[in-house]
Amino acid sequence: MIRKIACGAGALGASMLAATAAFAQETVEAVTETVAPVAAPVAEAAAAVPNPGNNAWMMTATILVLMMILPGLALFYGGLTRSKNMLSTMTQIGAAAALAMLIWVMWGYSMAFGPVTSEGFIGNFISSGSLFLSSVTPDTTAATFSDEVISEYVFVCFQMTFAAITAALVLGATVERMKFSAVMVFVAIWLTIVYFPIAHMVWASGGLLFKLGALDFAGGTVVHINAGVSALVAAFILGKRKGYPTEPMPPHSLTLTMVGTGLLWVGWFGFNAGSELEADGTAGLAMINTFVATAAAALAWMVMEKLSGHKGSALGYCSGVIAGLVAVTPAAGNSGPFGAIMLGIVASVVCYFVVSKLKPKLGYDDSLDAFGIHGVGGIVGAIGTGIVYQPAFGGPGDGSTAMAAQVWIQIQAVALSIVWAAVGTVIAIYIAKLVTGLRVTPEVEQEGLDIGEHGERAYN
Repeated sequence: MIRKIACGAGALGASMLAATAAFAQETVEAVTETVAPVAAPVAEAAAAVPNPGNNAWMMTATILVLMMILPGLALFYGGLTRSKNMLSTMTQIGAAAALAMLIWVMWGYSMAFGPVTSEGFIGNFISSGSLFLSSVTPDTTAATFSDEVISEYVFVCFQMTFAAITAALVLGATVERMKFSAVMVFVAIWLTIVYFPIAHMVWASGGLLFKLGALDFAGGTVVHINAGVSALVAAFILGKRKGYPTEPMPPHSLTLTMVGTGLLWVGWFGFNAGSELEADGTAGLAMINTFVATAAAALAWMVMEKLSGHKGSALGYCSGVIAGLVAVTPAAGNSGPFGAIMLGIVASVVCYFVVSKLKPKLGYDDSLDAFGIHGVGGIVGAIGTGIVYQPAFGGPGDGSTAMAAQVWIQIQAVALSIVWAAVGTVIAIYIAKLVTGLRVTPEVEQEGLDIGEHGERAYN
């Protein structure tokens, strides 16, 4: 009897244990199903912490791009002008960059990289979001090309310097005759209707050219074609400088131009390598390409001078450096070193012929060859990127897109950028003309814009 009771108790205990285990298992599963949807975002949010190394590199790259503007571009352009317009040229560049920075944080960043991409047709051209960076905090992040993130404030600052230097580049075609007030009005309108939409189209995930598959690592279309074409259109509308081309208008200080060239080259590593948004192997690739394409282009320009019966000049060297930097910009992380060298040489030769042969024949007054170097070099670089990207030329492409197909995509991106920049510039410069007038008086132009516009002289 006792034995039967014991056995019955053992069976009952086993049944209770089994039931308890089953209940526990069901409870765990229920809790997991409830908590998992909440835990996943929490884990994801916890993981979204900026990589300190990448953040530090991008802050450094941002400062390098700022150095390209002031003092780099200011000295480069300023040295190429006549001495009576030195301060005017540098002031226009500095003030235009400062205005671009303020506009960028007010509405530019929202239009180009806003958190909300409009549905449908409009979303191809602009984003939308909070003005005055109201949605950006020290805790928000921006995604890089891998699983890493950087501080969104750092990304805002990096892209802000691109907008600032692009606006300043346009002014290379209009110096020595355009009113300072007209420059400021033009820059504000131009950034809004030209630069911000093109930046969105090329670099934002919802942008038209991004979705098309266009390759532009650091701004061949966004910066150089955009600025160069706009400069040419502005030069045509503004008209020639008084006495051009019959009177000689040589650079007043090639020494300062050479100093500016060096600062631009150094700063361009932030421009190109920084566009990877990480301190990784692709940034290293962009770095070496920025070295070798530029070196090849500088020497190629001097060779072209020699073959044309002239002496290899300091101005030619500086022009070649800029042509190489411009051409490699869209290909910086999209080419192998050999492809970058070839791209630099081709761009330098083409830019040399445009500046020395085509420009005099057409008779336009692009004062400092903003179109001849930035516009033409950007076109060569952007289309050439479709070639040097291919693995057959040492590029990082995987061969999934045939060369002809990629080149055709690049051509479409170039064509759209040219048309958009040209039309937008016409609108912006005529608005400036309506508001302030475009040109200084003949007396001010004769005396120099340093005194006439700013009441100062660069040299006593």
